[in-house]
Amino acid sequence: QVQLVESGGGLVQPGGSLRLSCAVSGSIFRFYAMGWYRQVPGKQRELVAGISSGGTTNYVDSVKGRFTISRDVPKNTLYLQMNSLKPEDTAVYYCNARHPANLVVEYWGQGTQVTVSS
Repeated sequence: QVQLVESGGGLVQPGGSLRLSCAVSGSIFRFYAMGWYRQVPGKQRELVAGISSGGTTNYVDSVKGRFTISRDVPKNTLYLQMNSLKPEDTAVYYCNARHPANLVVEYWGQGTQVTVSS
């Protein structure tokens, strides 16, 4: 049974920082590509940052230089360090794990709310 559990969301002022965590149960973590997505009401879920099993990262342009994705294999945990947060970063953030060869095999967490507001 694979489970992804996010934590670390909350309310933060513009310019502040948050670190999201995603704890992954099961034996997939070291083999799967991992990613953080976000979604606001009425819009499609978008990929914010991804990291391959080999450690290659990619980011959506709007967060480059502000967000950092990382993975701790011994702890089976994925992180998203978010700095210089803006109101437009407000969304529900989801953790995703995707099979490297069979893209239809994927798992999602339940989501964590991030609100950037003064």
